[in-house]
Formats: sequence, structure tokens, C-alpha cells
Amino acid sequence: MIKIYTDGSSRGNPGPGGYGIIWHKDPYYKESSQGFVKTTNNRMELLAVIVALESLKRPGSEVTVYSDSKYVIDAITKGWVYNWQKKGFAGKKNPDLWRRYLKIHPVHNIKYVWVKGHNNHPQNERCDELAVNAALSSDLIPDKGYEQANSSLL
Repeated sequence: MIKIYTDGSSRGNPGPGGYGIIWHKDPYYKESSQGFVKTTNNRMELLAVIVALESLKRPGSEVTVYSDSKYVIDAITKGWVYNWQKKGFAGKKNPDLWRRYLKIHPVHNIKYVWVKGHNNHPQNERCDELAVNAALSSDLIPDKGYEQANSSLL
């Protein structure tokens, strides 16, 4: 069983943002993060889950994803994303990321667990630190999906 912990951050919403990921399967442990010039918190929460799942090398992996994002966890576990998909994501935010998620979702056997954020959960706290540090770093890259969706507003 692979345990994946994720978190997203945005310094302003929108603003500079980032995600943090931890993969853990004894004895394997890896951390990763990335920062973006302008994005939203929800995008970073969702992107963290996507990047974590896309990085798994063996299809059919047993995975538990831990996230403090009700947006992500509820959309998946309550099936909202599948209804959004049927309606072409009309009126929904982040369709680019949800479509990307829907491509990786069937590749693995995934269980989702919501954890309360900022509640002394060690891995969630570490992912938060990774995400915030990524958002504050000088190595920020464009969030092309956010920019494309909001180009008329820029």
C-alpha cells in the first residue's frame, strides 16, 4: 500500500501558489513540491493529487490519498466530478485539472481520506510546509491552465 499525502497553498486567491506531496511505502519515502506564479488554492490541492498519482510507475497500485481539501475529497468520493464530466464541466472551475484527474484515476486502486488541516497531523503539516515554501520560492512557473481559463480577465 502506497500512502500519499498532499496539500496545496496559495498566497492570495489567486496569487502565487504551490503544492506539496509525500509518498510513503516502507522503506520508501519521497517529498516533492512545485510553485506557480499565479493560481488558486483549489487548483494546487487538486494538482498535488494528480501529480502524485501520475508519478506512480505501476498501474493497479493500491493507494491511499490523504488530503485536507474537502473540495477534492468530496468531489471524488461523493461522485460530483463524474456528474460534472457528464455535463461537460459547464460552470465548473478547473475543468482542465479535473479532466487530467479523470485520466489517471482508473489506473490505480485509490482510497481517499480527508484529514483536518492544521491539526498536528505530521504528514499534512509537512505537506503544508512544502506547499507554502514552494509558493514563496523564486522558482515559480506559470500555471498555464489557470492563465488560459482567466486570460479574458487578465
